[in-house]
Amino acid sequence: MSLREVHLIGGTRPEAVKLAPVVLAFREAGLLRPILLASGQHPTMVTQALAAFDLEPDITLTVERHTGTQAELLTAMVQQLDELWSVRTPAAVIVQGDTTTSLAGALAAFWRRIPVVHLEAGLRSGDLASPFPEEGNRRLVAQVASLHLAPTPLAAMNLLDEKIAASDVLVTGNTVVDATLAVAARGLPYENPAVAARATSTNRLVLVTAHRRESWGEPLDRILGAVKELIARYPDIDVVLPSHPNPAVRAQVDAALAGVERVTVTDPLPYPDLSRLLSEAYLVLTDSGGIQEEAPSFGVPALVLRDVTERVESLDAGCAKLVGSDPALIVAEASALLDSRLRRDAMTSGGNPYGDGRAAARTAQATAALLGLAPSPEAMPVLQSATEIGVDA
Repeated sequence: MSLREVHLIGGTRPEAVKLAPVVLAFREAGLLRPILLASGQHPTMVTQALAAFDLEPDITLTVERHTGTQAELLTAMVQQLDELWSVRTPAAVIVQGDTTTSLAGALAAFWRRIPVVHLEAGLRSGDLASPFPEEGNRRLVAQVASLHLAPTPLAAMNLLDEKIAASDVLVTGNTVVDATLAVAARGLPYENPAVAARATSTNRLVLVTAHRRESWGEPLDRILGAVKELIARYPDIDVVLPSHPNPAVRAQVDAALAGVERVTVTDPLPYPDLSRLLSEAYLVLTDSGGIQEEAPSFGVPALVLRDVTERVESLDAGCAKLVGSDPALIVAEASALLDSRLRRDAMTSGGNPYGDGRAAARTAQATAALLGLAPSPEAMPVLQSATEIGVDA
């Protein structure tokens, strides 16, 4: 007897990274057949990210983009998903996070009366304008999901406050923790030659990422100015900055940092390279939600280059601080950590509030439970220390 299918849909690299451990967990459990759908939003980056886990998409949608608008992308994906699911109907659909792909998958499945499982549910910034359009996407997905898999207790409380039934909410932890621990543990050599060259340096590594649209333009100029000041102030640091692939953004980064010693600007890095860099970093400056979640597992504090963040657990745990794009604040907070190893280490001494490395297994079991194939899993225990989850901080 063939297993019923569960379709996991992703269109961006973060989605692929966070879905990959879930696919492997479904395979191990053997109760449902996982089918990976690449939505066509960022097909090359999805394929590259999955390759780090020896996975590839089972189905790839072809989305032709002419205007580049969110409306065009959403419309194309919903239409293709509806056509697919009219002839190949899964038992459930899993969407991850807050992308246009997530919204398209949730709407198309809901209209086909297919149960929607929302992975990384319940994140809220409280501001529809930031991050935009992600905050709106995640709230909309919550309205049609049958099962809400929250990464943390706070995310679960956000859902309960929105009148989501407690029986439909489970705290699983974030699967990105599963992913980054697994990939970093493999110790793969760097694929990027420029980054590999940096690996021979004895200097302290500062990893910088600024990819969100709200960081582009003047905010990014301010961030890059702060990076230059830190390089001038600390001769024992190296900076690695993987740039956004948008040509205008890359040109802005190159214009600001061209010729600056000890700064390596790269194209977007393969996930194993990024995980290894993060595990070896002294400090990270980032506007990435995923890196905020991953960094505490390696004992790396994060200065968050945003004015608000929906990942407030890291702020509450002390492993991250909001600095926005204010150059003076970025330099001051980074300097405090570069000047004091004790202060730096203290920021992440409480462990990672986002997961214990078992989120994918809980996700697979919770989905099976939704379909009557398994008992519901226990929720993730409250915050564990780095030593308890096997991480040498």
